[in-house]
Amino acid sequence: MLHNIILVIHVLISVALIGLILIQQGKGAEAGAAFGSGASGTVFGARGAASFLTRTTAILATLFFITSLSLAYLASMESRPVSAAEKLEQIETPAPVSDVPSVETPATAPAGGSDVPAVPAAPKAPTAPAKKSPENAGKP
Repeated sequence: MLHNIILVIHVLISVALIGLILIQQGKGAEAGAAFGSGASGTVFGARGAASFLTRTTAILATLFFITSLSLAYLASMESRPVSAAEKLEQIETPAPVSDVPSVETPATAPAGGSDVPAVPAAPKAPTAPAKKSPENAGKP
């Protein structure tokens, strides 16, 4: 809620700041005032326009920086980093599936046997023939 209020104020200040900057005259505008285009002198006085617009721009620029820093602080507080331990706690461990048979010891195995087929024994590795020694070379 506070984030949205500050954001709206920030946008309004931005628009006002852009408008004030575009209204202000540049450094070379004094030469144009001699030829009749110095209308701001009639409204705010001879020097009043520059002081009023400059002061208002400075105030709006300060408010713009304050709202920018406030928005950055609020955004950093909303998205604080999560530690690895907190991530592990958030991960749900899957529930054990009841269809998977459990390994039972022979003492607790049911009398009728298990529904799980027995695993065949590994085949025996073939043995290499014995080498004939030189004294038995002629005998079969």
